[in-house]
Amino acid sequence: MHTEDKFEDIIEQELLKLSGYHQGNPGDYDADTALFPTEIINFIQTTQPKQWQRLANTNPSDAQKIIIDSLTKELKSRGMLDVLRNGFKCYGKTLRVAYFQPNTGMNPETLALYEKNRLTITRQVKIKTAGIPDILLSINGLPIATIELKNPFTGQTYQNAIHQFRHHRDPQDPLFTFKQRCLVHFAVDTEEVWMTTKLAGESTHFLPFNKGHNHGAGNPPGNNEEYRTSYFWLEVLQKDSLLDILARFLHIEIKETKIPTATGVNYQKKETLIFPRYHQLDVVRKLVNHAKQHKAGHNYLIQHSAGSGKSNSIAWLAHRLANLHDNQDEKIFHTVVVITDRTVLDQQLQNTIYQFEHKAGVVQKIDENTQQLATALSDGVPIIISTIQKFPFITKAIETLAKKGKTIDITTKDKRFAVIVDEAHGSQTGETATELRKILNKDGIESAIAAQLLEDELEEDDLTDEAKQQLLKEQLTRTKQPNLSYFAFSATPKHKTLLIFDQPGENGKAPFHLYTMRQAIEEGYIKDVLANYTCYERYYELVRTCENNPDLPRRQAAKAIARFVELHPHNIAQKVEIIIEHFRNHTRHKIGGRAKAMVVTRSREHAVKYKLAFDKYIKQKGYSDIKSLVAFSGSITLDEFPGETFTEVNMNGGIKTSEIPDKFASDAYQVLLVANKFQTGFDQPLLHTMFVDKRLDGVQAVQTLSRLNRTTTGKEDTFVLDFVNKPEDIYQAFKPYYEETPIGETAEPQQLNELSYQLYEWQLFSQDDVKQWCEIWFRPKTSLTGSEHKKLNTLLDPIIENYKVLPDPDKEQFRSQLTSFRNLYLFLAQIIPYQDSELEKLYAYGRFLLKKLPHSNQAPKIDLSGDIELKFYRLEKISQGKIDLNEGKAEPLRGAIALGTRQLDKEVPLSALIDSLNERFGTNFTPADQLFFEQITETAIANDSIKQAAQVNTKENFAPVLEKHIENLFIERMDGNEKIFMQVMNNEEFKAIVFEKLLSSIYESIKSENL
Repeated sequence: MHTEDKFEDIIEQELLKLSGYHQGNPGDYDADTALFPTEIINFIQTTQPKQWQRLANTNPSDAQKIIIDSLTKELKSRGMLDVLRNGFKCYGKTLRVAYFQPNTGMNPETLALYEKNRLTITRQVKIKTAGIPDILLSINGLPIATIELKNPFTGQTYQNAIHQFRHHRDPQDPLFTFKQRCLVHFAVDTEEVWMTTKLAGESTHFLPFNKGHNHGAGNPPGNNEEYRTSYFWLEVLQKDSLLDILARFLHIEIKETKIPTATGVNYQKKETLIFPRYHQLDVVRKLVNHAKQHKAGHNYLIQHSAGSGKSNSIAWLAHRLANLHDNQDEKIFHTVVVITDRTVLDQQLQNTIYQFEHKAGVVQKIDENTQQLATALSDGVPIIISTIQKFPFITKAIETLAKKGKTIDITTKDKRFAVIVDEAHGSQTGETATELRKILNKDGIESAIAAQLLEDELEEDDLTDEAKQQLLKEQLTRTKQPNLSYFAFSATPKHKTLLIFDQPGENGKAPFHLYTMRQAIEEGYIKDVLANYTCYERYYELVRTCENNPDLPRRQAAKAIARFVELHPHNIAQKVEIIIEHFRNHTRHKIGGRAKAMVVTRSREHAVKYKLAFDKYIKQKGYSDIKSLVAFSGSITLDEFPGETFTEVNMNGGIKTSEIPDKFASDAYQVLLVANKFQTGFDQPLLHTMFVDKRLDGVQAVQTLSRLNRTTTGKEDTFVLDFVNKPEDIYQAFKPYYEETPIGETAEPQQLNELSYQLYEWQLFSQDDVKQWCEIWFRPKTSLTGSEHKKLNTLLDPIIENYKVLPDPDKEQFRSQLTSFRNLYLFLAQIIPYQDSELEKLYAYGRFLLKKLPHSNQAPKIDLSGDIELKFYRLEKISQGKIDLNEGKAEPLRGAIALGTRQLDKEVPLSALIDSLNERFGTNFTPADQLFFEQITETAIANDSIKQAAQVNTKENFAPVLEKHIENLFIERMDGNEKIFMQVMNNEEFKAIVFEKLLSSIYESIKSENL
C-alpha cells in the first residue's frame, strides 16, 4: 500500500480528476523525435483546419511526416519554449502547437482555442536511451516536464530521485536535450519538491521548489489528508497554472561573464532556462490577483531576502501588471514605472519581456534626461524604467520642450500607474517620492482640490484662493493616491517602510509577501555569513605627556583620542599582520584557491593608511601571492606625507574606479580595502572573508556583511574577523531580518502639535510670518516673479538675524526641534490623512528656514599630538564560532524621530577623558561635505563624452558642454548629500558658484590625465 507505485497512482488520479489532464498512451511516444506525433497532428487538425487541409491537399500521402519533420527541425534551432509561444513554419505557413490565455476576454475565438489545449500525463514511457521516467507531462503532444517520484516509506526520498536524474538519465537523449524538448525536471517525494531545467550528468544543479515552513525550508503539513507536496500537482501543475507558467514565466536568461586573462578579458555567454521558484510564482500571482480584485491605490511591501531572484520577480511582475485587465476587460494600470538604480535590471527586464511579447517598445529605459521621461509618460509607454531623482524635474523639462516648440501633456485623468520600487534605491518615502506622486496623479489631485475647497475649514484659511489650491496640492500628494499602486521590494525594510507600504499579507499585517533570510540560507541560495564569526577586543593604555591638564570639549576630545588610537601606526600594523597572515594561511585556499577578501575601514584616511601598511608588510615579507586594491572617494592628504595627494587611481597603480570590480575579479588581486564603497550592491561570489574595522549598526551591518553571502561552485563557507563589533551587536542587527520583521509603535501624531507649539515659543517667527511667506510660496511656480522670489528670501532674513544672537545651546535646540518637526511631518503625512493647513504651512516654511540657518561655528580641531602616547596595545580574540540567529526573539523596529534634545558638549579634563577611554572606545567619523563635489568630479571624468569634449576644447568652449550634463551628474549623486543637492537645484546663485568650481576641477583633472 505504501509503495512508490501507489504514490504515483495518487498523483495520476488527482491530475486527471482535479487538474485538467488527459491520460496519455506510452505507446504513442516516438523515441527518435521525443514527441507524440498523433497528438500533435490531432491538435493541428482540430484548431487549424484550413492550414491542415492545404498541406493535406498538397501532400496527401506524407502531410503528417512533413509537419513532424518541420517541427523537429525548428525545435532544434529555436527551442521548445519559442515554438510553443510562436508556432513553427511548414511550407511557408505558421502552425501553432499551443494557444495561451489572452489578457482579455474580448475575443471569444481566442478563448475557445485556449480551451482546446490538451495536457497529458503519461507513465512509464520508454525513451531512446532505455530510461523510463515515472511521469511525462505533455502539451498537445510536445513533452514539457518529467517527474521522478520517491516514497519515503520505501526508504527513498527526493535525493534518490536527484541521483537518478544525475546518473541514470542521459542528457543527450532527445527527451532531455537542453531547451529542445522537456523544459523542466522534478524530483518529488511526499515531503519536498526539487527541480532543474538542464540535465548535465553529475554536475546537474537542482533547486528547491518548496513553500517554506516556519520561516525556513521545507513544506508545511498537508491539510485534509493531503501530502506536504500536494500543492505541486494540485496547484502548480494544474492546467491553467502550468500554461500560465509556460506563457508568462519561463524564459532564457543570457549572462555574459568576464573571464580575466593575462592579456585582457574574455567574454563568455551562458544560457540558463529560468523556471520560477515557488516563492516567486506565489508573490507575482498574489500581487496580480489582489490588484485585479482591488484595483489601484495600494502600497505593497515584498520583503524578499538576498538570493530570492528579485530581478526576475520584478520582470515578471512588471510584465503582468502592464497587461492586467479586470473582469470588465478594462486595464488596471496604463503604465508600469520601475524605479531602480541598477543597470543590470533594465537590460534583464527588456530581454525577459521581449521573449514574452516579441515586440520592441514595450520597455523604455530613461537613460538620457528628464525630457525623455516626460515624453515616455506622455506617450503611454507600457513599462518605463527610471531613477526616482528625475521626477522632480519633469515640470521644468516640459517647459524646456515647450520653448523648443514641442508640446507635451502628461494626462493622468482616468489613468492608473503601478510603481515598482527596487530596494537599491533609498528615496522611497521622501520629498522626491512626493514629486513622483504629484506627476502621476496630476489630474486626480486637481479634481480633489476643487472638491476640497468647498469645505468650510479651508474657506476660513487666510491664504488667497490661488495659494490655497497649491497648499492643498502639497497636502494631497503626501497621502496614498487612488490611481497609484506601489510595489516595494526590500530585504531589509525600515520601520517607516513597513508603515507606509502597509497592505496586509495573509497574516493580516505587512509585509504583503515574505521570503526570509532563514529560508534562503536553508535552501542554499545564500551563505550564512554569521556561521564563522570571530571577534577581537582591543586593549590599550594611553599616558598624558603634556605638563598641563587642559579642559577640553568631551565629545570632540573623545573623537580626537579615538582617532589617535585608530590611526596609530602600531594599531594598523598589528591588524594588517593579522589580516595578511590569516588570508595566506586560510582564505586563499578556499573556493579552489580563488577566494578573495574585503577589509572594511571606517574612513578614507583609514583606507589610505591600511593600503600603505599593506604594501609595506607584503614587501618586507617578500610575499608574491597577495595583492590589494583600495576603494575610496575623492582625494586625501596626510600630515605624514606633506605635498602628496592620495587617490584611488594613484594608489592602485593607475586603475580607474570603474575598473576596480573587474580587476578584483581577476587572479591579479586578492584583497579589496574599502571606505564607504562596495558595501551595498556589490556582487562578487568569490568574496569569502571579511575583515571589519568599522562600527556596524542595523541595516548597515546586514548590507555590509551580506557581501559575502553569494554562492558559487566550490564555495562551502564564509568567514568574518571583526576588530570592532561584538557578537551581540551583530545578532541584534541581523535578527529582525532573519525570519519575520516585528514592528514597534510609531510616533504619536500629537507630537507634531507639541513641536509646532515649541517652535512658536522661541518667538523667532510668528504665524503671520509663516502666512506671508506661504502666500508667495504656494503660488504656481510659473507665475512667480523675480521680485517675489527675492521676497521669499528677504522674509526669512530677520528670522536668521534673531537666530544668530541666540546662545549656542539654544541654537542647537531650535535647529534640532525644527528638524524633528520637518522629518516627523513628512513621515506621518504619508500614513495619516492630515487636513491641517497650519501644519502644512509650517512644514513648507520650516523646510526652507532650515536651509538658511547658519551652521554653528565648528570648534577648532583638537590636536593631541605630543600630548598623549600609546603606552601599550594588544589585540585579543574574545569569541569565535557561529552567531546563531535561531535563538531568541527579534526586537521590534521602531521609528527614530528625535524631538530636539541635543546636549551641549561639556568640557572635561584631558586626563579624566583618557582614563575612561582606556576602558571604552570612541565614535565614528563623518565624511566632509566636499566629498560630494569630489564624487561629482569623479563621475564626470568617467563619462566618455565629457572627457572627449574637454580634451579637444578650451575651458571656455568646454563650459557649455558640461552645462548640458550637469543636471544628470547631480541627480546621479543626489543620495550622497541631499542638502547640497537641494541647494544646487533651488538656488541659481549657489548653482553658478558650484558650476564654476566643478568646471575648473573637471577640466583640469581631464587635462592632467593626458600630460
